[in-house]
Amino acid sequence: MKIDVVICGVGGQGVLLASEVLGALAIEKGLDVKKSEIHGMAQRGGSVFSHVRIAEKVFSPVIPQGTAGYMLAFEELEVLRYAHFLSQKAKVFINKQRINPMTVLSGEAVYPEDPVGMMSRHFEVKSVDALRLAKEAGNVRAVNMVMLGVLSACLPWSEDDWFKAMEMVFPARLLDVNKKAFTLGRTVL
Repeated sequence: MKIDVVICGVGGQGVLLASEVLGALAIEKGLDVKKSEIHGMAQRGGSVFSHVRIAEKVFSPVIPQGTAGYMLAFEELEVLRYAHFLSQKAKVFINKQRINPMTVLSGEAVYPEDPVGMMSRHFEVKSVDALRLAKEAGNVRAVNMVMLGVLSACLPWSEDDWFKAMEMVFPARLLDVNKKAFTLGRTVL
């Protein structure tokens, strides 16, 4: 088994938290996991991404370009920024949310018209209204768990396995809403 996942979004969307849950699950299952993350201007809405690599033995935390099997994009533009990491057979899950970067807000750049369509020409893409599902779960900040729920439908672990990983990462007061968000995401596919 070898699973390489790119998780991307903007600061405040829970990219790093989602990678923590995925990593905790892999460790709980006795697998080797390595993570790499970049979160430069995350506090100002900047780009954030994480590589999560899972296998019997992982030698590097960085996913080589053109090899990732999965991508979770919590924001539409970010999917284009990190597409070069994807293999030709990758499954891409994109949250239907646009958060304008500073260059767009200042008029220096234009937000691409259809990032989902651009990606659909090259990869298997599923667009998800994760923000709506997170609101339904009770917290708009649970977009990350909705998206992990979507990914979970492609991976070999049960919902209970995921919940155990969440229990290792989240404080008890946040578990219910995040589990609900995850379950809503899991039913999307």
